[in-house]
Amino acid sequence: MTEKPTVGFIGVGLMGHGMAANILKGGYPLYIKGNSNREPIDDLVSKGAVEITSPKEMAALCDVIHLCLPNSDSVEAVIRGDDGILAGSKAGLVVVDSSTANPTSTVALAEELEAAGMHMVDAPLGRTPKEAEAGMLDAMVGADDAIFAKVLPIIDCWAGIINHVGPVGSAHKMKLIMNFISMGYAALYSEALSIGVKSGVSPQVINDVIGASRLSNGFFETFMGCAVGRDMDIHKFSITNASKDVHYASAMASSTRTLNPVGEAVKSYYTFVEANGHGADYLPHLADHVAKMNGFDLAEAVRKGAK
Repeated sequence: MTEKPTVGFIGVGLMGHGMAANILKGGYPLYIKGNSNREPIDDLVSKGAVEITSPKEMAALCDVIHLCLPNSDSVEAVIRGDDGILAGSKAGLVVVDSSTANPTSTVALAEELEAAGMHMVDAPLGRTPKEAEAGMLDAMVGADDAIFAKVLPIIDCWAGIINHVGPVGSAHKMKLIMNFISMGYAALYSEALSIGVKSGVSPQVINDVIGASRLSNGFFETFMGCAVGRDMDIHKFSITNASKDVHYASAMASSTRTLNPVGEAVKSYYTFVEANGHGADYLPHLADHVAKMNGFDLAEAVRKGAK
């Protein structure tokens, strides 16, 4: 029986914890490096993971390293830093970046890793921490065929749907397209609720009518579960991350000279909410912020609509 490769995981937060836990369930030896929140680190250690102190140390120990970090700046620091993965210089190492990142940065990092005898895979995620814990995330993967085949069994531990979309960088491009749509949905649903409430239509009616129509979708259900159902933790994805993603998408549109006026309008909502100190709020909370911009309290409108 072939021995399983040793896996490293850097960034065991809301999404990374579930991914790492499912890699352990798959029988892979696992090294982890977390941030200041000890709870997910301690939980994974109790399940058999080994905590290490630096990406350089991890690179020396592992065959494959997963990254699940907030942005490209964080990814670049982990790879290029003095104690980073490149400093480990282990030939054949594969770095799987599951962050939502700037594709230009991804391609540049892939070239640097390749020059050092290592490989880059971009494998950004779809869905939520709930699916991460269940091992049922969506994965978009950018890699050449041979490297994709090498990492597929590991990705299969934490993903329910896996799409090999093309070479390195293509998955991060696809993820930005996906998040442009989802962040656009959130802005559109927020405006629709405000227009409806100020026109005398209750949030419940908007939810019920659209939810039963062909306009409904999984994102609508989750978003309205917060905005109307008032389950404020139903989608734990921060406004700061949303703002980052739409800014990356805007940069991608600019780099390709693509007209993107809707994207610029969507970006303004997230920029405004983040600039006003609410970046830690979750994505569906945008509806409450847009309601405040329009002079009313959405939670109060929901209470009135329930009468």
